[in-house]
Amino acid sequence: MGIMLNKVDIGTRLVVHFWGAFRMNKKILNSNHLKLIAIIAMTIDHFTDLLYPNFPVEPLPVALHVIGRLTAPIMWFFICEGYHYTRDVKKYMLRLGIFAIISHFAYCFGFGIELNPLKGGIFNRTSVMYPLFIAVVVLYIGEHVNVLKTWQKFIIQFILVWSAFPADWSCIAVLAIVDMYVRRGNLEKQMLKIIQWVTVYALVSYFFVSKAYAFVMLGVLLVYPVLKLYNGERGKAKWMKWFFYIYYPLHLIILGILRILIYGNVNICL
Repeated sequence: MGIMLNKVDIGTRLVVHFWGAFRMNKKILNSNHLKLIAIIAMTIDHFTDLLYPNFPVEPLPVALHVIGRLTAPIMWFFICEGYHYTRDVKKYMLRLGIFAIISHFAYCFGFGIELNPLKGGIFNRTSVMYPLFIAVVVLYIGEHVNVLKTWQKFIIQFILVWSAFPADWSCIAVLAIVDMYVRRGNLEKQMLKIIQWVTVYALVSYFFVSKAYAFVMLGVLLVYPVLKLYNGERGKAKWMKWFFYIYYPLHLIILGILRILIYGNVNICL
C-alpha cells in the first residue's frame, strides 16, 4: 500500500512540476526526454492493443490509447528536426527506408497482420515508419531534385503521399510532417497543422472505422504542453539516437510472441 501511495505521489509531483514549467515557459526537456516520452506512450498504446484487442469501447483502454496519441506528433516533430539538421540527407533517407522495411515485418508480426499490404483491409497494413520515410523523400524531392519541373515534382510527390495511405497514420502523417517542416521554429503554427490533419484523420475514422477511435485521435492535443517544454538540446545520452531504431521492432516482436501465446495467430488490430 505504501509503495502504491509513493508511486502516486511521485506521479502527482511530476505532473505538477511539468505544469509549473509549462506555465512559466521553462524549457526543461531535451530531445532524449521527448523521445523517451514517445517510446513510453507508444509502448502503452501497443500493449493496450494486446490486453484489449480490436479496440473495445471501455474507459481504461480508451484512456490508455489517448496517452498513446502523444507518440506520433513527437515523431513527426523530430523527423522535421532530423531532416533539417542531418549532415547527409541521402543517408538519413536510406536509414529511414531500411528501418521502414524491417519495421513492416515486425509490425505485421506484432499485430497479426497479413505481410502483403495489398491484402486484407485498407488501414494499418504497415507501420508508421513508412509514412515517416515517405515524408522525408517528399521533402527531399521538393528541395534538392532540380532536374524535374515543378509539375513533375508535384505528380511524384502526390503518388508518394498516397502510397502511404494503407500505413499506420496513413498519408496524414506525410502531410502533417511536410506542413510542420515548412513552419519549423513556430510551435503554435505546427500544432495548428497537426490539429488540422489529425481532424481529417479523425473524421475518416468516425465515418468508416470507429466513432470512439476518432475521439481518441484528439489525444494529440496533449502533445502541445510537452513540445512547449523542448529546449532544442540533444541531451547527453548519444545512444538514444539509435535506441528507438532497435526498440521499435524489438517491442513489436515481443508483442507478437505474447499475442500468439495468449490468443493464437489472430489479428488484434482494429
